[in-house]
Amino acid sequence: MDEQFSITLPRQAYTVAVMRDVLRTALRARGVCDDCSYPILIAATEACANAVDHGDPAPDYAVRVRFRSSLCLVEISHQGPEFRAGRVPLPELEWESGRGILLMRALMDDVVFHATASSGVTVWMDKHLHATEPTRHPLCGAATVLPLPC
Repeated sequence: MDEQFSITLPRQAYTVAVMRDVLRTALRARGVCDDCSYPILIAATEACANAVDHGDPAPDYAVRVRFRSSLCLVEISHQGPEFRAGRVPLPELEWESGRGILLMRALMDDVVFHATASSGVTVWMDKHLHATEPTRHPLCGAATVLPLPC
């Protein structure tokens, strides 16, 4: 069954943690294992931090998360200036920032950037989730759903 939620947040640094808490809660509610949820949380945090840092002149940014069977899709949009992800320079070792796009691409299964002068910037990221299977408690036999080992 497909499920989704979306939130629009002010372009303020504190909202990145708010988004991360909401997303973590949604992943836990679906029984997503830590090996799947941690990369999603880190990549979404990076994308939202970019929206906060580079989203001028827009006052807010939007996050939409969809779960489709064994796939989690995360979309972050803001009305900031157009940019080309392929033209972002690789960070130098001594730089304190500039690794967000590299992290997103390393942690997620697919990352796509779309940027235009009229619609701003949207990043789509997806991660395949490990299946869950029903199990029985060894003492009482009650059914539980546990993530399969990743």
